[in-house]
Amino acid sequence: MITTSTAAPSPSPLLSETFSLLSLLLISITVLLILRHYLPLRTTPAYLLLPVFFALFLPASIGLLVPIDLASPLDSSSSSPIPKGIWLPPAALRVGWRITYWLTFALTWFILPILAEYSDSGFREPKAKVLDSLRANAQYYAVVFGSGLMGFVYVLWSYGKFDASLKGTIMALAYCWGLVLAIYLMGHGLVSIPRRLFRSADVSGRLRRLQCHAPRIYEKMEDAEMELEDLELQVGELGRRKGGSAELFRDWIEELVDMVSLEAQMTPSNARRAVRGTGNERGLPNVITEKWLAELTRDLVRARHARSRYGSEWNRLLEEVVRTQAILDSAGSKRLDFGKGTRTVGSTSLWERASLFTPYTRYLFHYHVAPYLRMALGGGLGLASVCIVWSELVKDLFPSLSVIRYTVIHHDPLGESGGQVGLAGQAIAAFWLLYMCAAALISITEVKVWRGRALVKRNTAPESAFWYASQVARLSVPLSYNFMTFLGSALYKDTVFYGFLGKLIDLTPLGEWFNYLFPAFILLPVFATLFGLYGKVQTMFGFGAAFGMGGEDEDDGEGEEERFYGTGSWREGRDLIERELNGTSASVRNNRRAELGSSTNGGGGRRGGPILSIPRSSTGSSARAPTTPFATSPTSGGGGNRHQANTSARRVGRDRGQVTLSNDGDDENFFEALGHRMKNTIDTFDTPDWFKGFGEGIKKPKWMGGDDNGGGSGKGGGDIRRWFGGGGDGSSSSGGGQGRIRL
Repeated sequence: MITTSTAAPSPSPLLSETFSLLSLLLISITVLLILRHYLPLRTTPAYLLLPVFFALFLPASIGLLVPIDLASPLDSSSSSPIPKGIWLPPAALRVGWRITYWLTFALTWFILPILAEYSDSGFREPKAKVLDSLRANAQYYAVVFGSGLMGFVYVLWSYGKFDASLKGTIMALAYCWGLVLAIYLMGHGLVSIPRRLFRSADVSGRLRRLQCHAPRIYEKMEDAEMELEDLELQVGELGRRKGGSAELFRDWIEELVDMVSLEAQMTPSNARRAVRGTGNERGLPNVITEKWLAELTRDLVRARHARSRYGSEWNRLLEEVVRTQAILDSAGSKRLDFGKGTRTVGSTSLWERASLFTPYTRYLFHYHVAPYLRMALGGGLGLASVCIVWSELVKDLFPSLSVIRYTVIHHDPLGESGGQVGLAGQAIAAFWLLYMCAAALISITEVKVWRGRALVKRNTAPESAFWYASQVARLSVPLSYNFMTFLGSALYKDTVFYGFLGKLIDLTPLGEWFNYLFPAFILLPVFATLFGLYGKVQTMFGFGAAFGMGGEDEDDGEGEEERFYGTGSWREGRDLIERELNGTSASVRNNRRAELGSSTNGGGGRRGGPILSIPRSSTGSSARAPTTPFATSPTSGGGGNRHQANTSARRVGRDRGQVTLSNDGDDENFFEALGHRMKNTIDTFDTPDWFKGFGEGIKKPKWMGGDDNGGGSGKGGGDIRRWFGGGGDGSSSSGGGQGRIRL
């Protein structure tokens, strides 16, 4: 009797392929919506739109390939276990990884850097733009190729074969550089995201931080407008020059003049300065050259984008302040309506217009429910950050202790085969990978980078769009492979991704040890962000806020509130916001700019910066802030008049791009500053009668500048506050006697 055994039919990947195609379509739509948010699609040229689209689409597709690769069998034989999730054949995965990786590699290292400098070049002709871009990237490529040559020599000496050495060197070096950047940025973001959610749960604290940010954003916006005005004056003077070398570039000069004229027509009249010029106008050279015109064109375009950037930040801050203030004010009326308050700054969104909330339910949600939701989400993401850091530390020595491994592998996680990933595990793996990428990418937006790169709604500069897209493409592959190492070597070495990239990384002992040990350095950015070391290092070396990665994490904390308390930071921001919302800031800006245009210093043509008067309450610097954000400062007489420290003004002088702060007390030493602080403190309270005569009869020696009169016999001498430089007669210098403070 002959028995025939029939093998079980292999499962069909039709459903998985359909799901993958639909997912790619959804990713494409999402990327287009992101591009539409930051770029005007109709006017954006194709050479910018297509590379940026693929630079975002390909990394997002990697986030889809990784979970599919984890659940797919390495071979299609009948002996392989039946997949429990979305899977694809090994051949399809291998083609997908090759296309995705090499296109991402080409975009990151060649296409996007060249196009970024091409778009930033000021030349007119495309050939001149390309040559200028290649010259700008020459140093960058020299460093890249030099490092690649040294790495190639090491791999050839260690591996001994030439066939895989070149490709392995290229892929391993690109991975190592991307991993260094990804680990540092991700460590910062793993702390920044939960902290931001926790701080945003406090509505009053959120409003105070917005008020603290307002003076700096407002000053940057005015500086950008002044810089643009100076360049426009230079272009206008260039357009009036007749004859000489200017006639050789007449068409180019007329284009610049037309650009400036169009900008003046599109800008509202109340937003322009009353007096053009700041005393720091740039002179024209005797001979106009093509290189000088290219630099002028580039500076003009950068200045326009800088003004658009800070103007957008200022409008966004105003909108956030209006919303936050409306939430605080709704505590009394139990009703909340954002439409009436935000239309003065910007139109409401479609989501809010179509919202099913009534004013009362909106108040309940934003005032009572939303803070707890933010805290719950911040706690959950904080726990996820701890799990990621812990998995980075134990994945090499104790892989069985990795928390992420047990959240992804649900079927036999401790088996010899490393377990099997199901549909739920794929969804959780996608979440982990998405959170790691979000932590790294949100840190990019907080880095104070050169050239003032920023993402602006509907008006992002082309060079900034290329730069941010290149960073997204550069970080996607290292983060994806680093995530797969959390799951144990038995599982991730049985994937197509490891056969394509992992073997080349582990080709040499140096690459293998680097891949395992370097991620442990994630503790450095985590602790630096958690304990505010960036600000301490900046202060120690005198950099201020010019460098580093402090971002909002270090600016929004209690440290800044205490550091700027008593210097008018949040009060000044409150007044700026109040004037802007009341419609009086336009006239204030025009008057201030008129003063700037008329007051120039001799010698170097240095222009004066904005003079910001800092109001003070008569209770001194020790008085706490009022509870109501837009309320006036308390006064000693209980009336509505506020004392102004007229001599306490911050003058920001700029000479050739350098910023100097000139205050009355900048040259004080430690003991003089301490004496002024003690005087300001004592001047704010009334001395009891039984204590006023305590200093009578005490006489200063003649070598200390004393006279024959006793300490209490002179004018106001009976007050012990005279010992600290104060007095009740009000005859002291500015800052004494009347509750005023001298800075």
